[in-house]
Amino acid sequence: MTAYPPVPFADELLPALEAMNAAPQPPLTEESLPHTRDGADRMFPAAAELVAGRAVETEERVIPGPAGSPELEITIFRPAGHDAASAPVPALVNYHGGGMIVGHRSWEHGRVVDLVESLGVVGVNVEYRLAPEHPYPAGVEDNYAAFVWTAEHAAELGVDPERIVVMGGSAGGGFAAAVALMARDRKGPALAGQLLICPMLDNTNSTVGSYQYDGIGTWQRELNLLAWRMVLGAELASSTDAPAYAAPSRAEDLAGLAPAFIEVGAAEMFRDEDVDYASRIWATGGQAELHVWGGAFHGFDMYAPDTELTRAALASRDSWLRRVLGL
Repeated sequence: MTAYPPVPFADELLPALEAMNAAPQPPLTEESLPHTRDGADRMFPAAAELVAGRAVETEERVIPGPAGSPELEITIFRPAGHDAASAPVPALVNYHGGGMIVGHRSWEHGRVVDLVESLGVVGVNVEYRLAPEHPYPAGVEDNYAAFVWTAEHAAELGVDPERIVVMGGSAGGGFAAAVALMARDRKGPALAGQLLICPMLDNTNSTVGSYQYDGIGTWQRELNLLAWRMVLGAELASSTDAPAYAAPSRAEDLAGLAPAFIEVGAAEMFRDEDVDYASRIWATGGQAELHVWGGAFHGFDMYAPDTELTRAALASRDSWLRRVLGL
C-alpha cells in the first residue's frame, strides 16, 4: 500500500487538538459503546437553557416513526412568537453526528439555534435509532420519516413546505444526503436543499484521505471502520454492494437531487469522498457548492469555534442558506 503523508493541520486549530490529546478519551469499541453513550443527552446544554434570553422558543415533541417502528423524539426551535398564524418561514431538519453509533440531538442544538435566530427559520432537530442495536435501515428511515412529518405538518409549524432543507454534520450529513436521495426516488415532499457538513458518505474506506488520517485527527480511520461494521454488518461494511441509502457514495445516479452545499476539511478522512460526491453531482448538471477548508480537521467548527476558519465556514453556510431559501 502506498504511504500518503497527511495534510498538516492549520496552525490556529492546533491548540484545540492539543487540548483533546491532553485529555484522551477511552477507545471507542463495540464493547465500550454503552458506556460512551451513557449521559450523552447531558453532555451539552438542554434546549431550554440554550434559548434563554434569545429570541427563540423551543418545544419537545414525539412524532410517529416509520411504519411499524418506534416513535421519534424531536426538538423544535422557532423564532419567538412564531406560530401557525404567522407568515410561513423555511425549515431546517437537522440530523446529529456520531458515526451512526453514538450521539444525541442535543449535541447540535447550538448549531440549530444559531441558524434559527440568524435566519428567522424553524429548526427541527431529530433523534434517530443507532447501530449496532438498530442497523441499517433504521436510522435513515427514522430521519426520512422526520423530514416527511415536517413537510406534512408545515401549516401547523408555520413552515413553507417548498422551503425545507435537510442538514447535518458527519453521520448527520450522510443521513441528509441519503434523505435527499430517498425524497427523489420516493417522489416525496419537495426539498429546497441539502446542507452536508463533512458528510460521512463512503463505506469503502478506500480513499487517500481515509489512509492519511489513520491514527491522527479527530474522527479516524479505525473509528470509521468500526462504525460502518456496526451499521452494515461485516459482509457489507466495506463493500461496493452496500445500499445507497446507507452510504450515498454507492448511489449510481446523482441526477435530479436538491441543491447541495458540501463542506469538508482538507485535513480529514472524508475529504476525498466529499469532493467526489460534489463532482458527480456536477457531472449530472446538478447544483453543488463545495468548500474545502485548508488544514481543517473533522468537526473543526465545533472543537475550535473561536477561529477564523470556523467564522469563514459559518459565514459560507449562512450565505448558501440565504440564497437557496430566498432570504
